[in-house]
Amino acid sequence: MPKISKAEFRRRRQLLSKDLSHNAIAIFHSAREMERNGGTNFPFRQNSDFYYLCGFDEPEATLVILPGERQHRFILFCRRRDRNREIWDGIRSGPEGALCDFGADESFPIDLIDEVLPQFLIGRSKIYYPFQDSYETTKKILHWVKISQQMDFDQSSIKPELCDVKNYLDELRLVKSKVEISLMRTAAKITASAHIRAMRFCEPGKFEYQLQAEIEHEFALNGARYPAYPSIVGGGRNACILHYVENSDVLTNKDLVLIDAGCEFEHYAADVTRTFPVVGTFNPAQRSVYEIVLKAQKAAINQIRPGNRWNRPHDAAVRVITKGLLDLGLLKGVLDDLIKTEAYRDFYMHRTGHWLGLDVHDSGKYKVNGRWRKFEPGMVLTVEPGIYISPDKYKIPNRWRGIGIRIEDDVLVTEQGCEVLTENVPKELDDIEKIMGNHR
Repeated sequence: MPKISKAEFRRRRQLLSKDLSHNAIAIFHSAREMERNGGTNFPFRQNSDFYYLCGFDEPEATLVILPGERQHRFILFCRRRDRNREIWDGIRSGPEGALCDFGADESFPIDLIDEVLPQFLIGRSKIYYPFQDSYETTKKILHWVKISQQMDFDQSSIKPELCDVKNYLDELRLVKSKVEISLMRTAAKITASAHIRAMRFCEPGKFEYQLQAEIEHEFALNGARYPAYPSIVGGGRNACILHYVENSDVLTNKDLVLIDAGCEFEHYAADVTRTFPVVGTFNPAQRSVYEIVLKAQKAAINQIRPGNRWNRPHDAAVRVITKGLLDLGLLKGVLDDLIKTEAYRDFYMHRTGHWLGLDVHDSGKYKVNGRWRKFEPGMVLTVEPGIYISPDKYKIPNRWRGIGIRIEDDVLVTEQGCEVLTENVPKELDDIEKIMGNHR
């Protein structure tokens, strides 16, 4: 299985360094361990920006980049090796591993950071760090600046400017490398297998959490230890709740079940939604709504190619969905007027997609200089139109109430157009019914 090499991590740091002022410093903190309850922690997951730049996967670490005219310097502060703690918590890399295994130019124990890091601030005109970090991060950096000024005996340094590094890093993360795309293909393949497993397992009387268990079991069996986000398994009216995560209800023979679940593989996310009938066969009302959503998704995907702007897939999906709702009698009026007034938002209230990568809602702006961004090869996004007809809506015929349908795939922008990374997850009506019927 391909892994991101030290050379690629180095290339990422070099590209970031080229964007920053030469007389500057960039500082990134690792994620923290988070207590769950009673002395136990949530599973540790590294901060995505931190991981992107060095691959170091431990807490209590700080990454420092010193841009230079010829080459940058990479400094890593991390925990010391500690035999007693390693018995309890696992092996640490230590400063020695930071040098040997992660390619740091220099490394120091994290407990010395207040002594050592201020030395690197002397004479620096700018300090780059992610402004979205906590107030405590800013407070800590200002403390280091104060110490550095006290160390600068000739008092030649001016107070450095604090700059947000996120915009620079987001641009780098937006376009994926060949290795990143390979890892995302693997995440997509595992996720496809999990969704098919859920379809085959599903039947009336099962609980939503049992389908969740099947999906996440398939993730883990294939090396994806964790979901990329909390799995959504919503039967019946629960499918109309966009971020439903209770997954506690029993599935009935009248229900559709909407599953929005994707694995995380080597830190890279997949994000897939499929909707199917619990009994394995769509009834006429379910089929009519499903066909609209599927047509909308295909229209959106058809708009993904280099040079097209980010809003094109959404606009295409909105037009198909609004026309479909008109045809079903759920909206009344003139198509263009309904689109202009966003009348469809009673049934379709979210955008058609988002960037995907190390984060399920990955970094990267959707607009540049006030205009929707153009697609470029190497970008990866989701395409996920839906129709949600709440059972509580008034003046809606009963046959439509409680139908919630979303279809979501992960799409890579290529030189020629696009590639659906998750195409192995069935979404055609006949294919879904065949898989579920064959199992029965």
